[in-house]
Amino acid sequence: MGEFNYTKHFLNKLEDLYSETNYQLRYEKGNFKSGYCLLNSQKIAIVNKYYSLEGKINSLIGMLKEIEIEVDELSPKNKKLYLELTKITDPS
Repeated sequence: MGEFNYTKHFLNKLEDLYSETNYQLRYEKGNFKSGYCLLNSQKIAIVNKYYSLEGKINSLIGMLKEIEIEVDELSPKNKKLYLELTKITDPS
């Protein structure tokens, strides 16, 4: 899917990126076919807490494509990460 490492450090970077969005990120048990669930009206992003590290990272990146993020409100490091991830996951 991309050019990044599936590490706890990278997961932490993604979680930090989400902390600057208007979405609340939660890890819960659930039967999500895609590994995650977005409650857009409540601005909640839920990832299956039993997923592997790789599954959690893929879920977080997958959700980035589906939620609206105010890029200009991100810190410089998270803006850079977001732009890199959306470039990697979006072939356009």
